[in-house]
Amino acid sequence: MSVITTGAHPKALWPGVRKFVMGSYNEFATEYTDIFDMKTSDMAYEEDVETTGFNLAQIKTQGGAVSYDGHTQGFIKRYTHVAYGLGYIVTREERDDNLYKSRSFKRGEQLSFSFRTTKEIVGANVLNRAFDTNYTGGDGKALCVTDHPSLAGNWSNTLSVAADLSEASLETMLVNISLAKNSRGLPIAIRGKKLIVSPSDVFNAERILKSALQNDTANNAVNAIRSMGLLPGGYVVNHYLTDTDAWFVKTDAPDGMLGFQRQAFEFTQDNDFDTENAKAKGYERYSFGWTDPRGLYGSPGA
Repeated sequence: MSVITTGAHPKALWPGVRKFVMGSYNEFATEYTDIFDMKTSDMAYEEDVETTGFNLAQIKTQGGAVSYDGHTQGFIKRYTHVAYGLGYIVTREERDDNLYKSRSFKRGEQLSFSFRTTKEIVGANVLNRAFDTNYTGGDGKALCVTDHPSLAGNWSNTLSVAADLSEASLETMLVNISLAKNSRGLPIAIRGKKLIVSPSDVFNAERILKSALQNDTANNAVNAIRSMGLLPGGYVVNHYLTDTDAWFVKTDAPDGMLGFQRQAFEFTQDNDFDTENAKAKGYERYSFGWTDPRGLYGSPGA
């Protein structure tokens, strides 16, 4: 058995699109990296353990003892890496008739395309299921809910009333992010990095973030999101979101949206002794998820 290639994917020929060879369709550039901060792993799974930090400092009276607080363990998030495989078979007769060489490169590219698309869908499904209580994180809640538990009480990373993407709803989301608190209820400085939308919201996002003045109004008012330099990463389109009016804001919270690459894409080939058929297959192993839900705020739309 021989290893043909590992890991690397072709670069995009222009922003957002990668050219596929030999007359096949163009392919979108990598999008899951807009959602997840990628890390490598050499274990069967990775675990993140929340530590809750401390309460506010207490007044110490003259001659009195210092107050002590416990640095306790919070929830545990486990990332279990999943293996993905797919292959194809070329008959001895096809190789003998010299049909294989003209098609082999295209088949390898198509197999690689299937793996890349699989990875994009697996990653996007974390967002597609962000409001689904059947898919929970370390705190036992879905990714975007109004009642994430903490030692200081419940907190929310979604709008109190679900809304479609608009200038007003995005501003409300950004205000909520600026008011975020840690598990002890202390204010923390997290900020929105980028807006993530489906293709259906791309023109709306363009107008909201790039208009010089306030969007969709006759008022001569400044576009506050743009003038304040919020969302420095602008907006990105994810073509694998299944809800056309769901939208999300990725924040700079540490250990928020995480992805682990356990084994990069590997393409191998071998021959079957009995049939003399040639076999080729791909293999990859990874996981996506979140540790701190503060890494993503979202709305399912109205």
